[in-house]
Amino acid sequence: MVYKNIKYTISAFLMFTVSAVMAQEIVVHDPVAIKQKDTYYLYCTGNGISVFSSKDLKKWNKEPQIFAEKPVWANGVAADFKNHIWAPDISFHNGTYYLYYSVSAFAKNTSAIGVATNTTLDPKDKNYKWVDHGIVIQSQPNRDMWNAIDPNLVFDENNTPWLSFGSFWEGLKLVKLNPDLKSIAEPQEWHTIAKRKRSFELADSDPGDGALEAPFIFKKNGYYYQFLSWDLCCRGEKSTYKVVVGRAKNVTGPYLDKDGKQLDQGGGSLVVQGDENYFGVGHNSAYTFDGKDYMFYHAYEKKTNGKPRLVVKEIQWDTDLWPVLK
Repeated sequence: MVYKNIKYTISAFLMFTVSAVMAQEIVVHDPVAIKQKDTYYLYCTGNGISVFSSKDLKKWNKEPQIFAEKPVWANGVAADFKNHIWAPDISFHNGTYYLYYSVSAFAKNTSAIGVATNTTLDPKDKNYKWVDHGIVIQSQPNRDMWNAIDPNLVFDENNTPWLSFGSFWEGLKLVKLNPDLKSIAEPQEWHTIAKRKRSFELADSDPGDGALEAPFIFKKNGYYYQFLSWDLCCRGEKSTYKVVVGRAKNVTGPYLDKDGKQLDQGGGSLVVQGDENYFGVGHNSAYTFDGKDYMFYHAYEKKTNGKPRLVVKEIQWDTDLWPVLK
């Protein structure tokens, strides 16, 4: 999320005051989810990373934030960081939960993706403790034409871990990780997995006008589906966010849309956009829970003047195996 109205974002997250509310009433940005035993846990952008739990994906209970204090390394990335952490990603691998997250400054690529681990997601469990492992990837202005935010972990058919991430600048990236999931593999292997046209005359420090971000790669039907968000988030009633998709047979791509256009050449097939209820929708994640496929995203609600709400939709698949929201 590059463009932020700081006052708007902070006020939105101060609205987490009700201990249990229906899904459509939750105020969230950038939701991701996972299921442990009979409980779903939802993580999203917020002070120290916001957390909710649910038994049914409808009624959500507020849980303690992940970081009571900001990560010790955060100020070295984004000066005067206020512990407002963006766009987490949650995974379970070999008995451990991995929570990637973004530390950044607004509209700058002074950014880094960190990772923390835990053996349980239940705050009442005596073994519950998040251990921060620091920076996995970092971007720096005037060095990198990419932005180290919006991470998503995926494993390929050989169980090799890859981290997709990025926003604006020159597109979304994919990098191979070491088996520890905490560091970049050597020799380094990087790929551009999505890109939109950027005006040539803009300075390297400018996020640019190729508005895309938040890749999420979902394995299904023998494909890797890359969901991503186009256009502008975080502007309330002026938000133009939408979700598009492409797919590939290999995790590194090339990802093609329904018309055969590559995502790294501006391609993308529309999945969901604003409608009579929402100004814009985006920053999605996708999962299979109990035999059903779901998409989670936030949507700027019209009846509340653009507050970002949680939306959970079941995914169905058309005859050509493209995702359709139920």
